[in-house]
Amino acid sequence: MAKNTVNKYVWLVETIYKAKKISFEEISRRWQENDMSEDETLSIRTFHKWRIAIEEMFGLIIENEHGGQYRYYIQNADDLKNGSMRSWLFNTLTVSNLMMDSVSIKDKVLFEEIPDGEQYLPDILEALKKNLVLGMSYQSYTRDEANTFEVEPYCLKAFKQRWYLVARSPYYDKVMIYALDRVQWLGLTDKSFKYPKNFNAEEFFEDCFGIIADPNIKVETVKIKVSAGQANYLRSLTLHQTQREIERTNEYSIFTVRLRPTFDFRQEILSQGCDIEVLEPKWFRDEVAEISKHMWNKYKDDK
Repeated sequence: MAKNTVNKYVWLVETIYKAKKISFEEISRRWQENDMSEDETLSIRTFHKWRIAIEEMFGLIIENEHGGQYRYYIQNADDLKNGSMRSWLFNTLTVSNLMMDSVSIKDKVLFEEIPDGEQYLPDILEALKKNLVLGMSYQSYTRDEANTFEVEPYCLKAFKQRWYLVARSPYYDKVMIYALDRVQWLGLTDKSFKYPKNFNAEEFFEDCFGIIADPNIKVETVKIKVSAGQANYLRSLTLHQTQREIERTNEYSIFTVRLRPTFDFRQEILSQGCDIEVLEPKWFRDEVAEISKHMWNKYKDDK
């Protein structure tokens, strides 16, 4: 499909999504003001052609009110919000199209380097579609050499510029998480498996900060005290979907999150330095304090 056509679909979705509800007349007017229109009008027939294509490509349903001002809206707009596959796909395509149209300034736009692993996505997606067992050679950070084994893939998750595969290990008879940048080989097998009806990827990570889903760590309400400047950062980029701000002053704010205080969450708290203080639970506060003391001991004799 021509890149310019996809750009038009992206433009239409963004226009309706930002407006929440908008008439065809207003959509047509905004189209005329856009450089992509090249002064061509948007007919109602073309609009409906794009609307159908958008539903087929992105799974986004553009509906109208059938009365009143006859305004259009995205029926499943929540699918464009945090964490959904449609959101990731649409945002990635939007940015990709923008970058393709801006090659003249490519030296002025810098991206993070992403570790290896994306080359395995086609086989993993195929296995997820057809419930096929995957063969894999994997070297964890704790082992000196790779092991080759089979897994039953349950879902994929992206976290901090890395892809992770959640899969059941028949050998250990439990669900495990594999970082794709630690995979040395991966391929499809001709074996199928029965995907568990009670597994839900979103629910699996619901109480997690990132990629660690340790059932041995219970869900708790963590209370943190944050400096006023850092609080602005947390308001715009929340730690977890359960984050709540329960107190706010000129010097600090107090937030709560309800999750499993796992290793990756502890690392995130420590990465904020002295701008964040854990208040509760006490065991987690003590754990962070002990690590902070060890860090202080490494530097205290420097002058």
